[in-house]
Order: sequence, then C-alpha cells, then structure tokens
Amino acid sequence: MLTLCFMKLKAAAEIGISAVHVKLPRTATENEVMRRVMEVNEDSKIHGLIVQLPLDSVHTINTERIINSVAPEKDVDGLTCINAGKLARGDLGDCFIPCTPNGCMELIKQTGVSLAGKRAVVIGRSKIVGAPMHDLLLWNHATVLTCHSKTADLASEVGKADILVTGIGKPEMVRGEWLKDGAIVIDCGINTITDSSRPSGKRIVGDVHYDSAKDKAAFITPVPGGVGPMTVAMLMQNTVLSAKHFLQAQEPGKWNINYTNLNLQRPVPSDVTISRSCVPKPIECLAEEVGLFSDEVELYGRTKAKVQLKTIDRLQAQPDGKYVVVTGITPTPLGEGKSTTTIGLVQALGAHLKLNAFACVRQPSQGPTFGIKGGAAGGGYSQVIPMEEFNLHLTGDIHAITAANNLVAAAIDARMFHEATQSDKALFNRLVPMTGGQRKFSPVQINRLEKQGIKKTDPSTLTEEEITRFVRLDIDPESITWQRVLDTNDRFLRKITIGQSPTEKGFTRTLLDDVKLTDHRFRKVTDTKAELDLICKLAKEAGAFDAVHCSHWADGGAGAADLARAVQKAADLPNSFKFLYDIELPIVDKIRIIAQKIYGADDIELLPEAQHKVDLYSKQGFASLPICMAKTHLSLSHDAEKKGVPTGFVLPIRDIRASVGAGFLYPLVGTMPTIPGLPTRPCFYDIDLDTESGEVHGLF
Repeated sequence: MLTLCFMKLKAAAEIGISAVHVKLPRTATENEVMRRVMEVNEDSKIHGLIVQLPLDSVHTINTERIINSVAPEKDVDGLTCINAGKLARGDLGDCFIPCTPNGCMELIKQTGVSLAGKRAVVIGRSKIVGAPMHDLLLWNHATVLTCHSKTADLASEVGKADILVTGIGKPEMVRGEWLKDGAIVIDCGINTITDSSRPSGKRIVGDVHYDSAKDKAAFITPVPGGVGPMTVAMLMQNTVLSAKHFLQAQEPGKWNINYTNLNLQRPVPSDVTISRSCVPKPIECLAEEVGLFSDEVELYGRTKAKVQLKTIDRLQAQPDGKYVVVTGITPTPLGEGKSTTTIGLVQALGAHLKLNAFACVRQPSQGPTFGIKGGAAGGGYSQVIPMEEFNLHLTGDIHAITAANNLVAAAIDARMFHEATQSDKALFNRLVPMTGGQRKFSPVQINRLEKQGIKKTDPSTLTEEEITRFVRLDIDPESITWQRVLDTNDRFLRKITIGQSPTEKGFTRTLLDDVKLTDHRFRKVTDTKAELDLICKLAKEAGAFDAVHCSHWADGGAGAADLARAVQKAADLPNSFKFLYDIELPIVDKIRIIAQKIYGADDIELLPEAQHKVDLYSKQGFASLPICMAKTHLSLSHDAEKKGVPTGFVLPIRDIRASVGAGFLYPLVGTMPTIPGLPTRPCFYDIDLDTESGEVHGLF
C-alpha cells in the first residue's frame, strides 16, 4: 500500500496537482480519523480526498463509516454510498467512478472492441472492484455475470466470456485453458507468491496465470504494470474533474434556490401567526444554494448563521452587484414600512424575477421590540422568519457589542482614575510588576514603547522621563466621546454621573446617552386605488424614476413584482452616484448643505457642545467623514409639529457624535434623544413566555 500511495503522490506531482499525504499514527481512533476527514471536507482549497485502505490501526475502525464520511463531491475514489448508488442507477455523468473499474474500462476501450452485446464475466464482488465493475460493464451494454468463491463450475463460466475482469485475490487461479479464444482479460489481482530466484524471495502475480493465458487471450494486462498505473491515472482524472466542477460552481450565474410557496390567508393574520405557519429552510441548505462553502458559514442553530469575512477574498474576482437602498421619511408612529418593503422587494426579485438578491437588514434592538412596536422584522407576508428569534436575540451580536463597547469605556475611565491617584513610580511598578526577581515588558508594552520612540526592552534601563511617557496616557476627560451603551429604552440613563462612590476619590464624570436603534414598519392595506394613483402621479411629476402600487404585506413577493421590475430597470441605467457635498468640505459646511438642500432650512445653529465636537473631530482627523443626520422622523425640520414642507427655520445642532468604525459623523438635531424612553403602555406588558411550548406570545 505504501508503494501505491507513493505512485499516487508521484503522479500528482508530475502533472501539477498539489497532493498532501495526511499520516495518522497506528494509535489513531475512529473518531480521530473521522475528525481529520471532516477537516479536509471543510477545506475549500482541497478538491479530492481518498482514504488509503486498509486502515492500519491498533483500534477497531468501521471502514464503511470513514469512507462514507468523505464529501461525495470530493470522493475521487468513487467509494461513498452516494457515488456507488449513482453508478448502480446508471447516473454515470453525475458521479465519480471508482478508479480501478474506470481504468479497466479505459483499457477495454483501447482494444477497439465494442462492448455492446458482449458477454462479460467479473470474478469478485468487492465494493472497490467487482461490484462497480459489474455496473460499469452493464451500463455500457454488455451482458454481465459476476462470479465469486461460491460460484459452481467457475471454469465453465469463464470459458464463455468475451471479456474477463478478475479481482478476487487468488494468485494465478485462472488458467489459460479456461479462457475463450480471443478473450479480453483484465487482471486486477495483486498477490504475493514465493520466488527463490528473487532477492526478496517473493514476486507479485495476478489472479490469472499469465504465461498460460497470454497465447489464448487477444488482449491481457500484465501484473504488475497493467491495471495499477491506470488506476492512478483515473484518480488523477477524477481529481481534475472535481476541480473543474468546483471552478464551474464559482462562475457568476444564477443561484439554484428552491423557493418556498406562500399559503396566503385572508384576512391577513398577525405577523407571529404567519411566521409560525412557515417552515424555515435549514440555513445550511440556503448557504449551499447560493454557493457558500461549509467552512465559510458558522451555524447558529438551524435557521441562523454567520458568513465568514474571508469569503470576500474568494469572491473578489466576481462582478459586483447592485446596491439598492430602501428608505423613507415622516412615517406613522409605528413606521412607514422600510423593512417590510425591503423583504417584499427581495422576495419579488428572487422568487419572481429569478435574480440573485439578498436583503440586508439590521438586527432589531430591544428598544422598539419591547417599547412601542413589539417587533422589527418586517410584516405580513414580507417578514424575516422565525420572527421571534430575529426580534429577541438572533446571534447575540448586539449583546456582545454592548459588552465590548462598555469594556473599552470602563478601561478608559479606570486608566484615568489610576493616573490621577498614583505617582509615576507606583504606576510603573504596577504596570510592569516584579516576577521572579525581575521586571519584564509584555509584547503590547514593547509596541507602546516603540510608538513613543523608545527603543528599549529592559525595564531597568528607562529614564525617569521615559517612564513618565510610558505610564501616562494623559487623556483629557473633555476629549472623550466614547460612551457606554445599553440596548434598552431607559429614559433615566439619558444623563448619568459616574464615580460617585467614596472609593473613586472624587473622580466623577457626566455621561450622555448613546445607543444602535432600529426603524419601523407598516401592518395597513386600506388606502384606496385613487389615493395610490395620486401618490404615484405626484411622485413621477416630482422626478421619481417610477412609482408603482405594492401589496407585498398581504401578497408577499408577488405583490412587489412591479416594484422589482421598476428597480431592475433603474439599476440597469448608467449611474453617476455622488455625495450631496464635497466629502473634503469642513464638517459645518457639510451639515449646512444637508440642512438647506434636503430639509429646506435657512441655516444651521451650532450649540456649544456641537462646536466643541467640530473642533475635536477636525483635530483628530475625522473631518472628511460623511454626515448622517440624527433627527425626528416626523418632520423635515427639527420640530415634530411642523408638517408638510416647512420653511423659514434654522436647524439647531445640539451635539455631534462619531461612529468611526462605521465611517460617519452624526449630528444630533434639536431635542432628538438617542435613548428613547418607554411609553406608558410598553409592548413588554403583553409579551409572555409559554413555559410548556417555549413559544413567545405578544410579539406582533
């Protein structure tokens, strides 16, 4: 087996296939072997996987279980049940054919003899040679008989064969006198017999007595040197074929998605009723349908998953898609339907127009879910399902981000506290503690020293001035814009003071509110046709590319098909997208342009805190970031009571915050709160858990 393994590696190297021999110790258990197979299955850079048999271990290993754990698309040996089953059914174009039988067939074809109607005998019924050889001959129109150790009068059956394939493992069992004159003989047997003339005292022979058979057979394969090299050649061929299939699957094209049909009910039930009536597709199935690899998807149960960022690198060569933003303004108290329209539009683009389309929506915050709305997953027959999982937790990222953000906030305040209450020497002794009689910098501390221009690694060599530079960040409390966050509508946290405990030694600081809120949705289908026609007419007259009726809330994707066609037409037009303003303009100028050109304001007014932030962000190098305004959604102005298109007002800018990671600054307009308060009757009054079924009641 080592010789055969070497032949495979050598052949791969000769034709440019990168092959790796994964060697496990003889002490490897079945689970350890299985784990390594699964690792190779998950590696998208590997296109073929073979398990070298027999498995040589001191432990009992279920060979069938190991073989069938190989991914069928990487099973270039063709031995898994799936590939064997397809071969048995005659699906030769949709499976990997085992290498030895495939090599035998290639040798038979090279003789120029037609298989159709010929009588073929296969001696041996192993899963590696005999059984697949029978199937392969059968589907190539030969009349096939499989013989084995229990077959009566084997010599007589062999004598009738136009084509004989042996793989029974009996040295020189088939004699020349058994053969039909002019037969084709393919000898797959590899047996060792004693031969005193050889230095090793042994030699390899086949199942057929070659010297007596070669004169009766029209064609015969020698052992060694006959079927063995062909087996290796077919393995290489299957590997190349697997790589081609992989590359073809990566070519841009239509996703092979099996869309779920909606069972529309009238009147339209509640969102949660609709959600529970639908059976979600397993997320790993969807991932496969859109061309994601299993190692690119991190599963969170059966309906949720994260896509690894490394996927972007693999897809860089593919053409970019179109980015469609769904937005709105002046909504109803419960929203105007951005999420519902987003989902409906993608349903229509995908299921009805057969385009590749994904909806990108944010995870709902607990604020709107437990506050005034009771959910933020779309609505009706255009919603994200399961809506309870989406609304209440999803993958837990909001909680993780909250914890990470607050850890940074705690670290900043703690460092300022320690610097304010300790000497340089005390700080240094605590930051670089004595261990085993000496102090030693950590890698992070060495990086800090290098940033300070201090090229030293021995703590004892630092001067007093260098120690001061090393231990003190000297953060100005007035320059801190990093806030603590909470994913809850808690009006009493809008302005808090930290550090009031006596243990904090008078180190107090006032914090302003800061949270990632969500938008709203729209649950109504009572608008008249005349009203909708008027809105469409006015929108087009005002310059809209198109305006169409939609009923996706009640009809799912079918109700947004006209919208999808309009979006497709608009997306195919030449695009000259640009910001409303020059991105390099000063912060104040960019805010003023938005206020005047979008909201219709006469001018803006920067309150002292906003002016302070303008100066701070400009100094910190953030002035070139784009602007995202945070203001009331109930008016174009800062005053929610001013409806329609108000004029003659000055837009007050109370503060400016930075979302540097997201890449924008967001001014707070007027009294706009970034942490809403709960209403008198919040939604959580009606949200409850059924302890028997585990279902959440009270969501919309």
